[in-house]
Amino acid sequence: MLAISLFGAGNAAVLAADNVPKTAKAGPVYVIPVHMTVQSGLASFLDRALTEAEEAGAALAVLEVDTPGGRLDTAEEIGLRIRSAKVPTVAFVNGKAASAGAYLSLNAGDIAMAPGSTIGAAMIVNQTGEAVRDPKLIGHWTSEMIAAAELNGRKPDIAAAMVDPDTSVTMQEIGRTKEKGQILSLSAEEALKVGYSDRTSKSVAEVVAWQGLSDRTVVEIRPTFSERVSEWLTQPGVATLLLIVGIAGIAIELLVPGFGIPGIVGLLAFGLYFFGQSIAGFAGRESIVFFVAGIVLLILEMFMPSFGILGVLGIAGVVYGIVNAAFDTGHALQSLGIAALVAIVIVTIVAYVFRRRGIWNRFILKDQLTTDQGYVPNEPREGLVGEQGIALSTLRPAGVADIAGRRMDVVTSGEFVEHGRRVRVIAVDGTRIVVKEIDPA
Repeated sequence: MLAISLFGAGNAAVLAADNVPKTAKAGPVYVIPVHMTVQSGLASFLDRALTEAEEAGAALAVLEVDTPGGRLDTAEEIGLRIRSAKVPTVAFVNGKAASAGAYLSLNAGDIAMAPGSTIGAAMIVNQTGEAVRDPKLIGHWTSEMIAAAELNGRKPDIAAAMVDPDTSVTMQEIGRTKEKGQILSLSAEEALKVGYSDRTSKSVAEVVAWQGLSDRTVVEIRPTFSERVSEWLTQPGVATLLLIVGIAGIAIELLVPGFGIPGIVGLLAFGLYFFGQSIAGFAGRESIVFFVAGIVLLILEMFMPSFGILGVLGIAGVVYGIVNAAFDTGHALQSLGIAALVAIVIVTIVAYVFRRRGIWNRFILKDQLTTDQGYVPNEPREGLVGEQGIALSTLRPAGVADIAGRRMDVVTSGEFVEHGRRVRVIAVDGTRIVVKEIDPA
């Protein structure tokens, strides 16, 4: 019996009996693992792997799928990349193709499943694992799943039942009905009977043999160390944590200088953030330049007040650099907002504990000009009490007198003293010397 399967873009081939292509490219077979969570790191890795396969003129790219799913926006990006691949593709589900993983598999030209594997369960959930009930989101994702299924002539109502719990479907081939309130997931045997799998294979070698390419060289693509690190660093939770540490570390170093460690840790956190985004293919040089320029402007604002102009420009540069380096601008802004709030709390606590070392102390005069500290603005004059002298000018009541051979400004208690009369110091009050005329008798 002649079995014909409709291929997606770039996967056209003439099929013969048992779904084996009559003709194929003379190139090797590329095996690409899809074992990560569906997020930006996986998108970058798959793009690199498919590009290598295309440049090598591969006869087939086998996507070995075993993933619990992940971000829907990333899944859509990867699905488009698979559909537009310039080499035929086969999704080999060797474990589970759940949620976004099911969507990726449906975008491949063919689907093979290992015994015991499953496909489906594509209901939208939030980060806590709770079902999302937004009709717009459900409708959009249902449409995406149906479109992916229809690429290769698969039944659209089954794809809808994998997403929408309010959709019911009866599958006569397996004698099973998916009722409302449930999410559809198919085993390898069930998927084969309802047309959501084209073959049951135990290994990649069987998949390659099924495609009539057993004589071809098999090239296994593995994520590099940098891509593995990037895949972990670009996870939403990890990226947010790096932003918290980075903002808090830099702020603490600026406000409570002298430690060094918070600043170093903050810079390392930002370095890891940009490293992960850069390896994933999202952060360009302009993002790093804007971020570094923003940090420099903030430092200048701390020591060269500009009525806030440098501070505003610095914050704008930092925010733009961080957001522009991320895959999703909206999600990056959300992560940055959460990180900023948490960092403010941390910085406030640290600044209070070490308030005596804060930068604000540079603008407060804390030294006391006391005699105990060695500050003596004038020579002590308390020893002049009782000394005698001569009025060098008429004291009315202030004037000048020669006291113990020194010319000094003096004052009387209110009486006038004529020039040349003898006086005696009766009191000293700071710099004020009080004298009284000596009775000539």
